[in-house]
Amino acid sequence: MKLASYLYQDVKSYGIATPKGIVDLGRRLGQRYPDLKALLAGDALGLARELAGQPADFAADGVTFLPVIEHPGKILCVGMNYAAKRREFNEINPAPTLFVRFADSQTGHATPVVKPSHSAEFDYEGELAVIIGRGGEDIPADRALSHVAGYSCYMDGSARDWQHTWYTAGKNWRQTGAFGPYLTTTDEIPDPHALSIRTWLNGLMVQDDNTRSMIHSVAELIEYISTFTRLNAGDVIITGSPGGVGKKRTPPLFMQAGDCIEVEIENIGHLRNMIIDAAPPLAVAASHSVA
Repeated sequence: MKLASYLYQDVKSYGIATPKGIVDLGRRLGQRYPDLKALLAGDALGLARELAGQPADFAADGVTFLPVIEHPGKILCVGMNYAAKRREFNEINPAPTLFVRFADSQTGHATPVVKPSHSAEFDYEGELAVIIGRGGEDIPADRALSHVAGYSCYMDGSARDWQHTWYTAGKNWRQTGAFGPYLTTTDEIPDPHALSIRTWLNGLMVQDDNTRSMIHSVAELIEYISTFTRLNAGDVIITGSPGGVGKKRTPPLFMQAGDCIEVEIENIGHLRNMIIDAAPPLAVAASHSVA
């Protein structure tokens, strides 16, 4: 089952994406579960699945996609988690490298990704996103995947010249993280480590790997993270990017306004966004003295 969050006729909702269109769950379940995060927190994926055979309410091209989870309580990102990426950056630390994204740094499928006006090194990173469905602390790796609701695509746009000594400043500019189109439930993804993952910039394939190349598996990451912070339904773990990033190419290859960036993960989805420049800051209105 593939679930999406979106605006339809200027109203926020969520639903099931089917070959014939979207079955709107907001109009059917919205009083009990106002958004997809609430549906997960209510352990109601089974109820949604019972509605998957309903007639589609509208076509997918009639919605404006939102981030799959618009307001996660936590977005935890993993750096240097593919063998090729570690070689590119000469990374030798064996422990997971973690940083955070803020919810307002995200955007949805087929909506603009905003190039920060203060960055000349806006880089692409295609990644597998893990959406938590059942919360917990100290989750052992052998039970970790039972806490996952599903998976999605993520384009973790990075202002490299703002990463400085750590990642946070380079990762949290407005609308730099694209998330979607869908949450694909775990029953369709029996093994999250057997998936091709590819990124294209203007039709040129710039990343091509398989999730089996992850250094730390999804289950290991959940175990590690839940040791120091509780994971809740709707939290998101972004599991790292393969090699091939623009920063390490010769010459470097960065995203510019007008570019098209795409991330595709086998059996999960195809995320596509256009890059735009950030709007100039609003001029400060001149003050007027009162006589």
